[in-house]
Parts: sequence; C-alpha cells; structure tokens
Amino acid sequence: MSGDRTRIRALLDTYGRTYADEAGIRLKDTPQPLYQLLVLSCLLSARIQAGIAVAASRALSKAGLRDARRMKDATWQQRVDALGEGGYRRYDERTATQLGDGADLLLDKYGGDLRRMRDAADGDTDRLRKLLREVPGLGPAGTDIFLREAQAVWPELAPHLDAKALQGAERAGLPTSPDALLKAAGKAEPAVLAAALVRAALDKKGAEEIRDTK
Repeated sequence: MSGDRTRIRALLDTYGRTYADEAGIRLKDTPQPLYQLLVLSCLLSARIQAGIAVAASRALSKAGLRDARRMKDATWQQRVDALGEGGYRRYDERTATQLGDGADLLLDKYGGDLRRMRDAADGDTDRLRKLLREVPGLGPAGTDIFLREAQAVWPELAPHLDAKALQGAERAGLPTSPDALLKAAGKAEPAVLAAALVRAALDKKGAEEIRDTK
C-alpha cells in the first residue's frame, strides 16, 4: 500500500488538475459553470487533442457563449469563429451546429439548467447518463468526461472512476479497484483523482515514469 500511496502522490503532482480547471471553469452547482462543463465535455469527446478542446472552451467563453441561451442566440458563424479562434478547426462547422442544437434541447427540456436534468435522474447515474446522451455531440466518451468532472459538485456521482480512469491506473502501476485507489489517494478529491488517472492513460511515457516511482 505504501508503494501505491507514493505512486498516487506522483500521479497527482504530475496530472492532478481537472479539465474544467484547465479551461478556467470555476465549477459550482449553478447553471452557467455546469453548462460550460457540458460544452467542454462535448469538445473533448471529439478525436482532437485535449489542449485544443480546452482552448476552444476558453474561446467560447471569451465570446460570451457561457450559457445555453447565449449559445442558442449566437449565429452559427459566431460559434464557428469562436471555435476557430481556439484552434478547433477540424470539427468546427459540425460542432457549431451541435452546440446550437444542444442549447435548444437544454432550454426546451430544462430551461437551460442542468440541475433540472439532475433532478430528473433522481440520483440514478445510469438515468443521468441516458439523459446526457440526448445532448447532440455528447457521445459515451463525453458523457464519462462530464460525470467524472461533475462529481466535484454532485457528490452522489462520487466516486466515478470509469474505464478510461482505470486504464490510467493500470498504466501507472496502481490498483484497478476503485476502492483501493480511493484508499491510497487519501483525502484527494475523486474528480481530481479521476482526471489525473485519465491524463495518465493518455500519456503512456508519463504513466510509465509513475509506475517506476519508488
């Protein structure tokens, strides 16, 4: 166990930052940051570098598109331009359409407030996952990203360590049991731990260095 704790410390020192934090989203249980997290999750779910998705999230926020109403009211070209400013050019046109359609759905079903989606799920994570999957552009990967990050403010989701996070644990020489990981992580926030494990899964060389930590 002492070896696991040492590796967890190295993991968190190297990768211990959520994607929301990297994107400048001050995550709280309020409509705007939750919506920003949803958009970030959509951007991260495409086959594109995480750094570009984060930059695109920042660019959308800079353009004022921080909630569903503003996203809906923006023109398609304004969304394309903001995505392009963030370097998100390969999927910019399709994503601009999906963001508009997603804003429509959220406004129609939940008044633009993801807490109402949370209420509709009534504590059932599988139900919440199905509701999230209704959002255009948010596939299985994006849904997992949202759940991993949202557990920081929706405690009923914690601990959420999905297959990608457990892949990172295996690469870093850590246990692949969520209970064992949480025990070794001590007081680390589950959302931070999950993000760190996913980053390790995406960085094979870095994960191997953590595996070799004594």
